[in-house]
Amino acid sequence: MDDPLLARLQAALGDRYRLEHELGKGGMGRVYRAHAPKRGGPVALKVLHPELATELGVERFLREVGITANLSHPHILPLFDSGEADGLPFYVMPLIEGETLRGRLEREGPLPIDDAIAIAGDVAGALAYAHSRGVVHRDIKPENILFSSGHSLVSDFGIARALDAASDGRLTLKGLFPGTPAYMSPEQASDDARIDGRSDIYSLGCVLYEMLVGDVPFPAPTPRAMMARHTIDPPPRIRTVRPNVPMGLEGVVSKALAKVPADRFATGAEFGEALKAKRDSLAGTSNRESVAVLPFANLSGDPSFESLSDGIAEEILIALAQVPSLRVAARTSSFSFRGTAAAIGEIGAKLGVASVLEGSVRKSGNHLRVSARLVNVADSLHLWSEQYDREMTDVFTIQDDIAKAVAKGLGITLAGEALVTPSTTNLDAYELYLQGRYYLAQRGLGLKRALGAFEKAVTLDPDFALAHSGVAESYSILAQYGLVPPLAIRAHAAAAAARALELAPDSAEARTAAGAVSLMCDWDWGRAAAELRRALDLNPRHGTARIWLATLLVFVEGRLEQGVVEATHAVQAEPLAPLLVMQLGMMQLGAGRYEEAAAALRRAAELAPTMFLPLMHLGLLHGHLGRTNEALEALGPAVTASGRHPWTLAALAVSCNAAGKRDDVEAIHDELVARSRREYVQSVMLAVVNACLGRMDRAFELLERACDEHDGILIYSKRYPFFSVLQSDARMQQVYRRVGFPDAP
Repeated sequence: MDDPLLARLQAALGDRYRLEHELGKGGMGRVYRAHAPKRGGPVALKVLHPELATELGVERFLREVGITANLSHPHILPLFDSGEADGLPFYVMPLIEGETLRGRLEREGPLPIDDAIAIAGDVAGALAYAHSRGVVHRDIKPENILFSSGHSLVSDFGIARALDAASDGRLTLKGLFPGTPAYMSPEQASDDARIDGRSDIYSLGCVLYEMLVGDVPFPAPTPRAMMARHTIDPPPRIRTVRPNVPMGLEGVVSKALAKVPADRFATGAEFGEALKAKRDSLAGTSNRESVAVLPFANLSGDPSFESLSDGIAEEILIALAQVPSLRVAARTSSFSFRGTAAAIGEIGAKLGVASVLEGSVRKSGNHLRVSARLVNVADSLHLWSEQYDREMTDVFTIQDDIAKAVAKGLGITLAGEALVTPSTTNLDAYELYLQGRYYLAQRGLGLKRALGAFEKAVTLDPDFALAHSGVAESYSILAQYGLVPPLAIRAHAAAAAARALELAPDSAEARTAAGAVSLMCDWDWGRAAAELRRALDLNPRHGTARIWLATLLVFVEGRLEQGVVEATHAVQAEPLAPLLVMQLGMMQLGAGRYEEAAAALRRAAELAPTMFLPLMHLGLLHGHLGRTNEALEALGPAVTASGRHPWTLAALAVSCNAAGKRDDVEAIHDELVARSRREYVQSVMLAVVNACLGRMDRAFELLERACDEHDGILIYSKRYPFFSVLQSDARMQQVYRRVGFPDAP
């Protein structure tokens, strides 16, 4: 080991923890990623610097740290273990790959006001709980606030107190502070022994100020000067720097930053209630200009026209999303209410909107009848309604008229420009495009129907950019799902993506399609990242682009934290989208965050009971953790729901192998081999099943073929449990090199 401290620590820890690599370091110590055999997964092990350890009463430090082990709260990162190894005090916590608040502030600067309030509210709740149990944090700062699946977690509870107590104040004399000067309360900065929970309230006030402004309230060139400013200077005005911060919220921050503890919020709960009141006030204001567009009912009597009714509603949704002052619920979330008997009030509550647009479409020949009504969630009264009897040639005008009427009904003044711009002059091509989008959203066997519809649309209108994007994305997903040989479609996918970009270089859809082709078909990581990030610049709410980017970050580049953050953002924008929730679970699983992954996969299964992918991934997760029975329980229904898709059969083979059911593995092998003679079966699936049977030479012959084919599923081969039966074989390094993983030897 090149790191002498790591080597010293590992020698002392023995088999208790297996250290992997350093995650970070600070003034007090270092953090290592470690494997905990008893927990069956990774943890974060924090060790104090050797020179600091010599200044401490180690036993007293560990006794003080142990006090925090009993804290159990949704927004507190728990303490798993603590101890001493070769004179070095250490403590162990869950490994959270998610971003810290410090990382987000460095990346974004000042945060959206609602986000800042939500984060501070989570921390206030954690403080209220800890303070009620006699534990004061003493070092609340952005570095100690982490994000996991959209939630805030506070780490290092009581560590600053333990350091101070164990050293009997000697650290301060040496210029080391059990706390962080930028966030210290006046009483902590003046080394007042009478510190209680109100000191943490002050520190959280500093953090909230920084989230709103982008800088700490009392910057100074030295720690001592900074501490002096906390004691003397009045809190600076937030609205001077950021005028759109509500005056009431500025008052909440000012109260938290009061110099005298008695003038602050008495408890974390009181601080949290004040924040909640401000958040509710903001929501009440903003929700008045918010809407969900439900799928329009198809009244044509022909199920094939459902794509048209859906498409009209979706085009209106896209148009409304362009209005800067209007918040529009995402398509997948609002369309999840298709066919339900949910009341308008229930829909509004679940989607967080104040109004709902619903409607119907009837098509007869070239004649269209479109009815639409805007309903107020609070009282179910109609804010606006209209019926349009027009020819099909007026479909774009109808969509534009409805979008403008909705904006007007919500009191939004528009400049008069069109919200819906015709994407093609060929109405037959447009209908085919809507069909393609409809089938693409269904995945599975709908993918081939989607591709066919998009290709017909392109034939009718070769300059239809969105249809070219649809062709490219369909090809990418078909190859990923193992439904077509990658070599047979790779050139077609690249050509379609290139044509889409040529026609519409500023289209988020075209950039997303190009990114997907570069990722899944070409293995061109730099191009994929550039295209997907450009797509998100054009449309930050594009969940598909964000998930493709997350896949690249986690499974190709090994940037686990950033990938999970991207997937989390996608789900936050569309919390009712089962595919996105499932893909978040995949990212968490690839990042080793197993319990979070299990929760996301279960949630996806609840949102889409007929979708086989969440159950398949959940089965793989259980198998990876040695829960063979649970794995088999999940995979059985997944195989049935998928129509015996080779993915689910290969996953089942992995679990049957772990359960010692060799005959079942042999049967799966024989079925897949027989099917491969009459249909395309990914070589990777056959490789995995052969590896389960111990036929490793044959498995790697098949993997070499998969590399020749540029099988997109191989981008998951380094970090996904599905490949665990192969990953321990040294020959996988050659596979990694052929795929082109950046960190391949």
